[in-house]
Amino acid sequence: MRDIPEIPGDVSFPKEEEKVHAYWESIDAFKTSVKLSEGKPRYTFYDGPPFATGLPHYGHFIASTIKDVVTRYAHSTGHYVERRFGWDCHGLPVEHEIDKVLGITGPDDVKKIGIAAYNEECRSIVMRYSKEWEKSISRLGRWIDFENDYKTMNLSFMESVWWVFKQLYEKNQVYRGYRIMPYSTGCCTPLSNFEAGENYKEVNDPSVVVSFPLVSDPKVSLLAWTTTPWTLPSNLALCVNPDYEYVKILDEESGNTYILLQKRLDILYKDPKKAKFKILQKYKGTELKGLEYEPLFNYFASRKANGAFVVLTDGYVTDADGTGIVHQAPGFGEDDFRVCMANNIVTGEGDMVCPVDATGKYTSEVTDYVGIYVKEADKQIQKDLKARGRLVRQTQFSHQYPFCWRSDTPLIYKAVPAWFVRVSNINEKLLANNQQTYWVPEFVKEGRFANWLGGARDWNISRNRYWGTPIPLWVSDDFEEIVAVGSVEELKTLSGIKTDITDIHRHHIDGITIPSQKGKGVLRRIDEVFDCWFESGSMPYAQQHYPFENKADFEKMFPAQFIAEGLDQTRGWFYTLMVLSTHLFDKPPFMNVIVNGLVLASDGKKMSKRLKNYPDPTLVMNSIGADPLRLYLMTSPAVRAEPLRFKEEGVRDLVAKVFLPWYNSYRFFFADLGILRKEFNVEFEFDPKQTIKTDNIMDKWILASTQSLIQFVRTEMAAYRLYTVSPRLVKLVEELTNWYIRFNRRRLKGEYGLEDAMQANQTLFEVLFTLTHVMSPFVPFICESMYQNLKTCLPKSFLESQDARSVHFLSFPDAKKQYFDADIERAVARLQSVIDLGRLARDKRTIPLKTPLRSVVVIHPDPQYAKDIKLLETYILEELNIREITVTSDEEKYGVYYTVDPDYKVLGQKLRGNLAKVKKALPNISPEEVKQYVETKKLVVEGVLLEGDDLKVVRHLRSSDTFEAQSDKDVLVLLDVALDETLISEGLAREVVNRVQRLRKKAGLQVIDEVHYYFEITVDPKSELAGVLVSQKDFLNRLLKQDLVPLAQKSAAANVIISEEQEVNESKFNLCLVKP
Repeated sequence: MRDIPEIPGDVSFPKEEEKVHAYWESIDAFKTSVKLSEGKPRYTFYDGPPFATGLPHYGHFIASTIKDVVTRYAHSTGHYVERRFGWDCHGLPVEHEIDKVLGITGPDDVKKIGIAAYNEECRSIVMRYSKEWEKSISRLGRWIDFENDYKTMNLSFMESVWWVFKQLYEKNQVYRGYRIMPYSTGCCTPLSNFEAGENYKEVNDPSVVVSFPLVSDPKVSLLAWTTTPWTLPSNLALCVNPDYEYVKILDEESGNTYILLQKRLDILYKDPKKAKFKILQKYKGTELKGLEYEPLFNYFASRKANGAFVVLTDGYVTDADGTGIVHQAPGFGEDDFRVCMANNIVTGEGDMVCPVDATGKYTSEVTDYVGIYVKEADKQIQKDLKARGRLVRQTQFSHQYPFCWRSDTPLIYKAVPAWFVRVSNINEKLLANNQQTYWVPEFVKEGRFANWLGGARDWNISRNRYWGTPIPLWVSDDFEEIVAVGSVEELKTLSGIKTDITDIHRHHIDGITIPSQKGKGVLRRIDEVFDCWFESGSMPYAQQHYPFENKADFEKMFPAQFIAEGLDQTRGWFYTLMVLSTHLFDKPPFMNVIVNGLVLASDGKKMSKRLKNYPDPTLVMNSIGADPLRLYLMTSPAVRAEPLRFKEEGVRDLVAKVFLPWYNSYRFFFADLGILRKEFNVEFEFDPKQTIKTDNIMDKWILASTQSLIQFVRTEMAAYRLYTVSPRLVKLVEELTNWYIRFNRRRLKGEYGLEDAMQANQTLFEVLFTLTHVMSPFVPFICESMYQNLKTCLPKSFLESQDARSVHFLSFPDAKKQYFDADIERAVARLQSVIDLGRLARDKRTIPLKTPLRSVVVIHPDPQYAKDIKLLETYILEELNIREITVTSDEEKYGVYYTVDPDYKVLGQKLRGNLAKVKKALPNISPEEVKQYVETKKLVVEGVLLEGDDLKVVRHLRSSDTFEAQSDKDVLVLLDVALDETLISEGLAREVVNRVQRLRKKAGLQVIDEVHYYFEITVDPKSELAGVLVSQKDFLNRLLKQDLVPLAQKSAAANVIISEEQEVNESKFNLCLVKP
């Protein structure tokens, strides 16, 4: 006979996971699984590349788990799934780390050490934490290829990025222009608009009103408001709204005359109605156009010849704040730039007033503040303006302000020459391609993502940095000749270089020139590198080195069938993928996407290494387990793109509520096999091809539930709804442990004969074995651990028909439709409701389950409900420990009446003005009217029709000492709670049995271990215990399968296993367990 696996009672899930991980390594499980699926239909998955300059956090873990669940499932359903890990190697995260180490503060510092040395320093730290990443991701149980990974700094990847760019350039989708961009002075580079939205903070900024005397009448001043005094030295114009009404006022306190928007007088006066001023004249905004004023500073006085220092008009000026007059600094504001360009005050490229350098300091043009960081200049500028009498009001205000996501320094908006990819011209195509994709949850697609696509502006793809893929444009000095290079071979051909080019980072190619075809000498590469988002958006092509290699494979695999990342990627990776694929192929880059929400600390704040407000993920996996962590994440709101407040106790709760009961069921099964072998000398074997033949209702129910689950999982996984699948998986574990095994323990142990026991254990095995299949994508470790022992019960023919070394090599099961039984599933669901309500009634009266009660009454109007309960009444009698059950529809007999419990918040949205009179009338409606509403779902109250689920109906029982009532929305359960001596006595007998079972467990005894029980009463003030041991002797013998023998009859030579004093109510007794 086969050996029956011994399953220990104490289990450490992290240690079991380590054993499984070692086993996977010994059989090279991941690579083997991929090899086994060769030749099957491809399932394409793209993995978004993280930076390896920091350690993975819970945000990475939830995305990794989603990706692993989906790709494991795809593999198990007959697909070949290539899973390659990727690394984002370029960009600000890497450079910022090096800047901190080397003390780099700006471009001059980089020039001193040289781009070559700087870039090699960057290269040296790119993969700093790669091993930690691999270890953490593997510890999580994710199967992904780290050996065949892709890196954005590899030549093959970078060359494909060049190809992508050249395609866009040749389609005239790339241009160079001045643009007001979010600019990081900490990193000395512009950012894209979506990067600028990553890091907002609450800040206090100055709020100042400044006077601009008119040239025609210096005693009259225009008033402009700004929160950025540092931009005032660059002022070239003022702007008003042409349609608004402005006023000239005499401020009686100062004697000054001002012009501002009439509606914004509160910028000067706390209460304009009480303020001392006179309105001297009113103007339409158009009447102010062309008025000349005296400049604040003379740095750009020569610009007067270009039409500067006049009032302009534009509709962007609002009356929401300020003075209704906006100061124009075209180098530092998008609208300022647009308005000044429209009025020829600046002409754009080559003609721009922007006296701030790459580090955010004033240039020599602003002589009074040269070398001062702009934000630090605010106070001095205000002080100087005050001294000159030009500062009219000065306060502070608090608001949200964007900071650089990498350097954590405040962003400024600055005119920069940059290279752009056109996006605004393909908005409609982007939206059309988005419609071809499927998102979970859908609201992200239709809302956040579609809104972003519809309003997307041209994308600044250039960065004035060093460590990145160089933009492959070689230009003449005057930019009139531009050559876009799309490959290394093309660069060699155009430049005439004969040696191999093995690296195309800046320090390797910036010195390469291309002879001009227009007599302009040589063309040199522009300084800029790509925004790293351009690289990650190119990954579908670049990871395959398309089109230089794998052309046919790529075309079969594009677009991806599945991707997944966090909600923040709607303006990041999801967006850049969509823009580039639309430009290149006019198709979406992916077909299905799951979006996860943000993982926050338990207090709802952002997780912070500095604050240490979250537990280390590695410690959680090593102390609780990776499987519990995975299931916690997969059953959380984050799988529906909602935020998750991470709580370690939530992971621990799953161990107690799911993993331990599941493990104990699995352990119980093998213990039963030991009993069956001992009692009947039988060997258990399960044939997956055979149908279990059973008449037992609970067998049929759990088999039907299991097969329904398989069908449900297949349906929901096809729709990528992980948030519906994981709760159903947990529910089956709960039904197996708390219902099936609980109701069938005696059958499983063989108390009703071998045939019945074999049917029950065949059923239990079917469920346990199926669980290891359907749960394996979600919790791969415990499923593997259980499978290795469960497969010892399978026939040799099954194991030899396939590679059965791992549960993850097996195909996902198909539902066995012969087990489907909707009637039994319905009946047991009703049984569960009745039992749950009965337990609640016991709890309400604090009556222990071990104390028997006389009866329970189940009230429901549906005759089928009565039939279902009668079919299963023996289980209800046993589980609720009652003598009799009555199922009836006669509510009046038991004094049942109805009331309504309205949700006024919901009703208010529907009834609006009628809510008040309905609210007043509802307490007075009769129980009969409420009952009518239950039957018809309609009720007229004060002339207002209430229907459907407008009202919540509650059934009550008139005050009763005999019954305790509990109800859900469907059924009413009345528990007879009256007690007598017989019932109390049996309850005490059950407590005695419980103490025996507890002591057996404490002694580490197995179910099949034979033991004799001896007792000696030590305290029994009312002789209750002595009476119970006599009156309930037969009952005790039936449950314990032997008599309780007085301790005095124990032999002195008896081999005592354990002896302890026990307590039941007010009585105490010594209990002694002795080997036979």
